[in-house]
Amino acid sequence: AAPRDVVVHLAPLAHLQDASVSAGQMTDLIHTEKELVQSLRDYIKAEESKLAAVKSWANKLDALTRVSTSDPEGYLAHPVNAYKLMKRLNTEWSELETLVLQNPSDGFISNMSVHRQVFPDAEDETGAAKALMRLQDTYQLDSEAFSRGKLPGMHANALLTVDDCFDMGKTGYNDADYYHAVLWMQQALKQLDGGEESVASKADILDYLSYSVYQMGDLPRAIDVSLCPALTAPGHQRAGGNLRYFERILTKQLSEQDQDQQPASEEPILLGTYQRPKDHLPERETYEALCRGEGLQMNDARRSRLFCRLQDGRRNPRLLLRPMKEEDEWDSPHIVRYLEVLSHEETEKIKELAKPRLARATVRDPKTGLLTTANYRVSKSAWLEEVDDPVIVRVNQRIEDITGLEVDTAELLQVANYGVGGQYEPHYDFSRKDEPDAFKRLGTGNRVATFLNYMSDVEAGGATVFPDLGAAIWPRKGTAVFWFNLFRSGEGDYRTRHAACPVLVGSKWVSNKWIHERGQEFRRPCGLTEEE
Repeated sequence: AAPRDVVVHLAPLAHLQDASVSAGQMTDLIHTEKELVQSLRDYIKAEESKLAAVKSWANKLDALTRVSTSDPEGYLAHPVNAYKLMKRLNTEWSELETLVLQNPSDGFISNMSVHRQVFPDAEDETGAAKALMRLQDTYQLDSEAFSRGKLPGMHANALLTVDDCFDMGKTGYNDADYYHAVLWMQQALKQLDGGEESVASKADILDYLSYSVYQMGDLPRAIDVSLCPALTAPGHQRAGGNLRYFERILTKQLSEQDQDQQPASEEPILLGTYQRPKDHLPERETYEALCRGEGLQMNDARRSRLFCRLQDGRRNPRLLLRPMKEEDEWDSPHIVRYLEVLSHEETEKIKELAKPRLARATVRDPKTGLLTTANYRVSKSAWLEEVDDPVIVRVNQRIEDITGLEVDTAELLQVANYGVGGQYEPHYDFSRKDEPDAFKRLGTGNRVATFLNYMSDVEAGGATVFPDLGAAIWPRKGTAVFWFNLFRSGEGDYRTRHAACPVLVGSKWVSNKWIHERGQEFRRPCGLTEEE
């Protein structure tokens, strides 16, 4: 079957509520939450004011009834008291009833109803939990580090409670991801045993933990967990059933292997205790190592072949007085970085244009040919045309001047925003031989080159890596990287398989231009050999 990772040239522009909330959209949610907090405070003040008025009534009437009930006939003998009793019961108690029936929450509820339309849904919450797990795997961070907010490049602590860890574990459990379920249930248990309060009970945590450990193949520990007093207490029938089930399986296994039962490990369950299950990506370990800055293949000999220079686009008039600063990032295939490509004002304008159009990035399903979202591409993207703003005209012209390639046949400028955990796993930008119709509708041939603008710095993570090369390129705001996807012969350069690493801390904004073959006949003539 054909690989799944050819990106289509168009994406829907409508806002989608899904598991990929961009950093830009999350910024809007921060302001929404602030407004709701103010609305909540207004409601509290209104309730306090109402209760103060009711309390004042109660105090006044309490003193009055003490006098009236001590000598009812003597009290009513005074005509003024008789009149005021009639007035209170006919008028003032009705006013008090009206006051009590007033609902100060109406304003807050109305405000909530308005903002709820843009609230994240259950899928968004699950997506955020999976993003944390993705970061945990890629950057080899244990649950303790996440729980205590100890992340690279971060000084402020954002703590996870017992219930937060429990919910993380349930997300893994419900997705049959028992590897992460174990890690997070263990962390919830650790914090609970440390004295933290929680809604989740110890029995609930242990119940999930024991079954998840069993699913990871550690029967002795699953039995050990199931024997904890919180689970063996009367009333927890499912836990008792699980324990008997685990014991039968273990006894059968030991009998078949003619072995004695080994005691369960008393070591805490940390990252690395169990082997992470394999997935669809063959170069997973290489890819994630590069994201951490490990396994880089840039040795001294290779580095000596890298240079920096001033590039005037073959004496392009627009670059003669202000040539581009060009740095070699890799020798073969040749990957270069251009400095000061976009100004701060230009990046901000492009982000402003893209934000209202951001939608979950899509790929083409090779089986159905339809657009679909995929877990291996988690970002929000938008497509910008020259009619949208003069800045797009300038950027497109600048890309043509720098590369010397025709951009009239290129795809629209794509803007992507990767929030926390946002990534795009290893993929090719060009279509392969088993996908001959990938860009047929465009009529402009294959993607000959990629021009990638970095529009933000990233505090941690977010590198562009090339697993086959052992190369990693780190985002630097205002710079751009460029490489050819095809040899001069038109054959694909499979060494250009690349990935966008998950963003660990910060927000990553990029824009890219995919340049196609049509129109390059005289700008980049064909070669005579397959790899020329």
